[in-house]
Amino acid sequence: MNWQNYIEINPQILAGKPVIKGTRLSIEFLLDLLANNWTVEQLLENYPKLTRQDIQAIFAFAAVCLQEEQFIVYTKLEAA
Repeated sequence: MNWQNYIEINPQILAGKPVIKGTRLSIEFLLDLLANNWTVEQLLENYPKLTRQDIQAIFAFAAVCLQEEQFIVYTKLEAA
């Protein structure tokens, strides 16, 4: 999946946040909805401009972002 066909980053749209092309729906917003138990069907019903390919592109974009990032693992220190 070539996410660049579906997602754009333009400084004049939502201060440069990644969005679905042709919308002001940020990837962050859509991922947050999915993380809060929204289904793909609910997204498509509530945002008619979205397609299944757009949603697949969100995951492809997120995967690329995660591959390029470094993460620090924090462990919870137990109380002495």
